Amino acid sequence: MLEAVSAWELLTDADLRLGRHTDVLPRLQELTAVHPLQERFWAQRMLALYRSGRQGEALDCYSRISTLLLEELGADPGADLWQLHQQILTADSCLHPPAVSREPCAEGNLPAETTSFIGRETLLRTTRRLLDTTRLVTLTGPGGVGKTRLALRAALDASPAFPHGAWLADLAPLTEPQLLGRAVAEALGVHDHSQGFGTQVLIEHLRDRRLLLVLDNCEHVAEAAGHLLAVLLRAAPGLHVLATSRQGLRVAGEYLLPVPPLAVPRDRDVPASLVRSEAVRLLADRATACAPGFRITGRNQETVGRLCRRLEGIPLAIELAAVRLGTLSAEEILGRLDDRFRLLSDIGAGAGTRPGARQQHTLRGVVDWSYDLCDERERRLWAAVSVFAGGFGIEEAEAVCPGEGIKGEDIVDVLAALVHKSVLTVDTAGFRARFRMLETLRQYGRDRLREHGQEVPLQQRHCVYYAGLTSEAAAQWCGPLEEAWLSRLCLESANLRAALDFCVTGKGDAAVGLQIAADLTRTRYWFFSSSLGEGRHWLTRTLELAPDASAAQRAGGLALIAWIALCQGDQAAAEGFLASAMELGKDSAAAGSLLQMEGAVAFLARKDPRAIALLARARHHFQKNGHVGDAHMTTMLWAMAAALLGERDAALVAGREYLAETDTHSAGWARSWGLWGMGLAELRHGDPRQAMELFHDALRSQWAIGDRWGPVWGVETMAWAAAATADYQRAARLLGAAQRLRRTTGVDLAGLVAFHDAHAEVEQSVRLALGEQVYATAFVEGKGTREPMRFVLRKPTRRRTSERVRTAWSPPTQER
Repeated sequence: MLEAVSAWELLTDADLRLGRHTDVLPRLQELTAVHPLQERFWAQRMLALYRSGRQGEALDCYSRISTLLLEELGADPGADLWQLHQQILTADSCLHPPAVSREPCAEGNLPAETTSFIGRETLLRTTRRLLDTTRLVTLTGPGGVGKTRLALRAALDASPAFPHGAWLADLAPLTEPQLLGRAVAEALGVHDHSQGFGTQVLIEHLRDRRLLLVLDNCEHVAEAAGHLLAVLLRAAPGLHVLATSRQGLRVAGEYLLPVPPLAVPRDRDVPASLVRSEAVRLLADRATACAPGFRITGRNQETVGRLCRRLEGIPLAIELAAVRLGTLSAEEILGRLDDRFRLLSDIGAGAGTRPGARQQHTLRGVVDWSYDLCDERERRLWAAVSVFAGGFGIEEAEAVCPGEGIKGEDIVDVLAALVHKSVLTVDTAGFRARFRMLETLRQYGRDRLREHGQEVPLQQRHCVYYAGLTSEAAAQWCGPLEEAWLSRLCLESANLRAALDFCVTGKGDAAVGLQIAADLTRTRYWFFSSSLGEGRHWLTRTLELAPDASAAQRAGGLALIAWIALCQGDQAAAEGFLASAMELGKDSAAAGSLLQMEGAVAFLARKDPRAIALLARARHHFQKNGHVGDAHMTTMLWAMAAALLGERDAALVAGREYLAETDTHSAGWARSWGLWGMGLAELRHGDPRQAMELFHDALRSQWAIGDRWGPVWGVETMAWAAAATADYQRAARLLGAAQRLRRTTGVDLAGLVAFHDAHAEVEQSVRLALGEQVYATAFVEGKGTREPMRFVLRKPTRRRTSERVRTAWSPPTQER
């Protein structure tokens, strides 16, 4: 029996490796029915469903096996199944069928190669050698010459030498140089809640790591990139950087490596030499995808050689020309290009011009030609989708792009045509298709929008769409879709920044930007995406530039900035923002928000027991007016205040109410906080052992869905619970792990007096119990762990406390 089960597991693994994820689904449905407690079959079924574009069904499978294991064995899913669930929730690229022969889940975020890498052998070896000996290598050259592709291949080849991985940060969508540090932190998976702009948290993350950072498309933020890298390279000796830019970054020790075009055949090359030319090899390779019948023969080889020379060996130009070999011969393409170039100005194409100018002249001609060969709908959509930053989906294109000459029902077909013509690339491996455009082609599209006076109108439609998206997310907050909304907003982070930037540049409406920033704060997006400082930045900027916003809008915005400042430990600023908000009057539509913030400041910054009553009033206000998300947030603060500042009975009642409320709304992330809140009440007024299990369950849930704000507090309070149960060695290790999390996320307890004082009490008690030497040893052990969450969660719970809570702690009169 066991041998048969193992055989089915191995066979299914092999099928999944071969991409047969759809074919194995019927088999896995039967296997999970026959062997309902075999976790491996459920994991294979989840992976097959996800790869088939059925993410919702994959997540439902996890719920079903979790329930089965609890009911039959009183156990949680194993670590492998739990990790797969987390990866599905975050659409982790590790789950995509492997496209290259590399470790599928190796540390790093380099994208898989989707086309073959042609030529550049010598330059690739040079780049690889320089990365061994030089801390900063900058690949320079004109657009379209292949800097990004070379950098990614060199990073992939070099990655085994970097134990902490190779990471890509694409700076093309970045509009504000001030946010560069946060953009790099986001790419590295660093969680930054600090008051600054990412530098200090990046240093903490990089200080003891050896990794390779690929900074792509630096030219428009070259000065800021140079300043940031100068700081990081001094502070982190194991950091190596491979940058791409049209100009150097002017950092001490930088090695500038020009990237020339591909080698082209000479006029008199013999056929054997011609086909070995890099440019010809690339043309032939790319033609196989769109022109399977094309071959280099004795009849066309001379023409192919002249075509590659005419294209200057520029990879992007060659790829755009190769697409046309499906409908035109090489001779016809060459003739049409010659006609196109004769129409262009010869300025910059002659001898003695600046480096790369002739290639840019050629590339512009090829892109112009490709644009003209598109039909009218394709040209209009090419320009229209250039308004998106960091990619877009079909839904976004259908909402933003229809207009003169483009019908909404035609969008899908036109997108497909642009993919076929290599103007767009598409990733269909995730739950939703995602389109992207090379930065050179995107900038060309923006130029076309500008020429036709359509740039601002398209930006306005883009902004209106994302304002609607964030408004809908805020309206559905604290509900069954909150996790899906958070994932969606994180996916659209570049477009959200672009919309906010448009609102503050003078062309857009700052009041709309204020609304977007406020809605993102209400959805807790800045917390979930580890970008509190960015949230504060946008709220502040939009408020400054929106003097005509209503008193309610301004008061509400100030209250939200106060909330972020308070969570950052910036007590003085929080109180200042709150005072400014209060001056606008409590009678405005922001009255509930002001009351909430008044209670939050009283609780967290002043430890004033009156905070409990203030928060109860704010909660009642939001509930009466149907503001579910705001009411939930206030309930959380009310329950926390009751636990830390209130009496036993009131604290336990508040904790139960908070947990029951999250169940009522079927809100997954909110429920994890409900468990944590109930744990806080139990810790202070009930059973510390129950509190430990509640904290553990909350922490696992938060980590599984990608929350990186909650665990900072979960690990801290687990240390408190360990101390309360006299497990002082574990408490000291947990305090060390908590400090590491705070340092690597920029969380500061200093301004959060209620938590700071509780932390100090626990630390003192543990020191006294263990003695300084034993305490220091255990603390350093916890602080030194590279993966604090795995360290904290490695001990499994005996039973699933989160389910037991509904029975044990529900009010006696409640039906179950």
